[in-house]
Amino acid sequence: MKGTLLRTHRAAVLALTLTLSAGAAYAAGGHGGHGGHAMQAASAPIGKPGDPAKVTRSIDVDMSDAMRFTPARIEVKAGETVRLNVRNSGRIRHELVLGSDADLKAHYDMMMKDPGMRHEEANAVSLEGGKSGQIVWRFDKAGTVSFGCLEPGHYSAGMKGAVSVL
Repeated sequence: MKGTLLRTHRAAVLALTLTLSAGAAYAAGGHGGHGGHAMQAASAPIGKPGDPAKVTRSIDVDMSDAMRFTPARIEVKAGETVRLNVRNSGRIRHELVLGSDADLKAHYDMMMKDPGMRHEEANAVSLEGGKSGQIVWRFDKAGTVSFGCLEPGHYSAGMKGAVSVL
């Protein structure tokens, strides 16, 4: 029994170490305020944090208590660096997180289990009601980059959108 527990403990420590190492390798900048959870960079290419000096245009995005983004569809050119000016016009906390559909869904499931998590990564902005923030992002490759609000109940209520990278 003692040998089994020791092997189980070693396996758990190894799994945690590998997970933390992968998270550090994938992270695009700092990640605080997660209560110990980090949202790894997307498994599908979504771009990378942009240089504010190279922003080609700004796009205003509103988040509302109707669980919607306006606009919910955005078009950018491959290689373009944009500033997303995000405003929470609602009264409750909302966030805009860029990622693949699979990564957003997986992280939303994690958020449902730990609703106190907060995002402080370059691909996310989390805002209290009435507040504004920004994401500066370079969309490198053609395709679709999804975004969503991962606050519990919001993503499943349809608070999501997409960036078409042309």
